[in-house]
Amino acid sequence: MRRVLAVLALCALAQGVHAGVFDDDEARKRIDQANQRIDKLQRDLEARLNTIEHQGLVDLLNQVEMLKAEVARLRGQLEVMGNDLEQAQKRQKDLYLDLDSRLRKFESVPAAGAAADAPGSGAVATGGPPAANGDVAPAAGAVPTGAEQRAYDNALDQFKRGDYPGAVASFSAFVKSYPRGSLAASAQYWNGNAQFARKDYRAAIAAQRQLLQSYPDSPKVPDAMLNIASAQSELGDNAVARRTLEDLIGKYPQSEAAVKAKQRLGQR
Repeated sequence: MRRVLAVLALCALAQGVHAGVFDDDEARKRIDQANQRIDKLQRDLEARLNTIEHQGLVDLLNQVEMLKAEVARLRGQLEVMGNDLEQAQKRQKDLYLDLDSRLRKFESVPAAGAAADAPGSGAVATGGPPAANGDVAPAAGAVPTGAEQRAYDNALDQFKRGDYPGAVASFSAFVKSYPRGSLAASAQYWNGNAQFARKDYRAAIAAQRQLLQSYPDSPKVPDAMLNIASAQSELGDNAVARRTLEDLIGKYPQSEAAVKAKQRLGQR
């Protein structure tokens, strides 16, 4: 009987030891499984982070490319606008030169019955009222001397080249040297245009008003008034500019400048 009990006890002990070993193995398995799950979670997390970072970088690169495209588009627009401005300035200069050429031909024709007085001879202009405030008007039918013509052409060349400060200085010197010459009014007119091109609008107005005062019979007077109105508009004096245009239309209704003034005022 004791032997039987001893055997039974040994069997029970063996089963307990086996159960303990089994519990340890199960625990290890569970720990291993937990570690595997943790590792998997970490890998998934890293993968997601990498995806997010990559996507963020892609979005950033896309935004950069979009900005580059926008900059390129704006640069293209600026180039087009710059070219348009250059062409407009060229057309304006051509218009000025064409107008000046036609007016110079007109001014060079001697007045009917008037003597062709030499520049600086002291003869008084005939066929028109004297200039205001002691300023002398060009002699009727006066023909420019070679030196006078060269000085005028030199100043006009400076204007054509875009050397507006030089043109202002040269035209001013010309008017002082040849105040009664047949080209004096033209020089004063281009002086005002050069001031306008320099964006010195007040000086442009003063120069053109000097033309109106010193050479009231010049064919350039209507254009000078039109340029005064343009300078006044640039200064923001729109009401004053409108009055100048209306005055131009009233005094010189048949002039080309009056036609342009009407267009600016929306008149027919």
